[in-house]
Amino acid sequence: MTGFAPQSPEVLTRQLAASLPLLGYQVVRVYPHDPEAFTQGLQYLGGVLYEGTGLVGRSSIRRVALDTGKVEQKRDVPAPYFGEGITVWKNDLIELTWQSHVAFVYDRVSFAPKKRFSYPGEGWGLTFDGTNLIMSDGTDELRVLDPSTFAEKRRIKVTAAGAPLRNLNEVEYVKGEIFANIWQTDYIARIAPDTGKVGAYLDLRGLLSPQERAQTDVLNGIAYDAEHDRLFITGKLWPKLFEIRVVPKNR
Repeated sequence: MTGFAPQSPEVLTRQLAASLPLLGYQVVRVYPHDPEAFTQGLQYLGGVLYEGTGLVGRSSIRRVALDTGKVEQKRDVPAPYFGEGITVWKNDLIELTWQSHVAFVYDRVSFAPKKRFSYPGEGWGLTFDGTNLIMSDGTDELRVLDPSTFAEKRRIKVTAAGAPLRNLNEVEYVKGEIFANIWQTDYIARIAPDTGKVGAYLDLRGLLSPQERAQTDVLNGIAYDAEHDRLFITGKLWPKLFEIRVVPKNR
C-alpha cells in the first residue's frame, strides 16, 4: 500500500536508541502458510485462524487450518475493493478496505454478507479490545470505534520516545497492549492504549531466510491465541507462519 513514505532507517534507529526497550523472539513452532496470500489481517479465536488478504482482484477472507495452512473456507472480495485488516466481534467478521472507505461485515461462520459501514480516509488494520474496535489508517493515529455502529469515539495519538510514529499497519490487542506492525519494517510496536506511547519494539528480523525474504513482501500479520497464550506472526506472501515467544534482546 501507499500513502506515507516508508519510515526511514534513520528515523527508526533514532527511535530505538531513545531508551525504548528492544525485545527479541524465540520460535516455538513453524506452520505452513499460503505463499499467494497477501496477508492484511490475521486473528485466532475459538480455535479458528481467520485471515484477510489484499490486492485488487485477489482479496479474500479465509478460515485457515493452523497446522496445515490449508484454506478451509474462503470468500473472495470483488474488484475494485482492496481488502485490508479484519477482526471478529460477536458473530461478525469485519473487514476494512484500503481506499474505498467501506468496511464489510460478514457472518463469522458462513461468511455471508450482513451489512457495511463507511468511514473517511484509508483502512489498514483492525482489532477488538473487548469493548471497542481499534483501527489503523497508516498515520500516527489509531481510531477507537463503536463495533455496532462504526462510529468514531476517539483517537489514540501514537508516539515513540516523544515522536509521532506513522505507518501503523496490522494491529492486534494482546494482554492490554496494542501490537502494531510498522509498515515496511521488521518491527512491531507495543502501544499503551491509554497514552498511545510505545513501550517497546519487538525486533522480528531473521524470521525468514534471505532467500525466502527475497521472494516475499513485508512482515504483516499478528494473531494472539488468548486461551493458550500463543502469538502468531506472518507476512505478505510468506510461505510460513510462526508461533513465537517474546524474549529480552541484547542491543
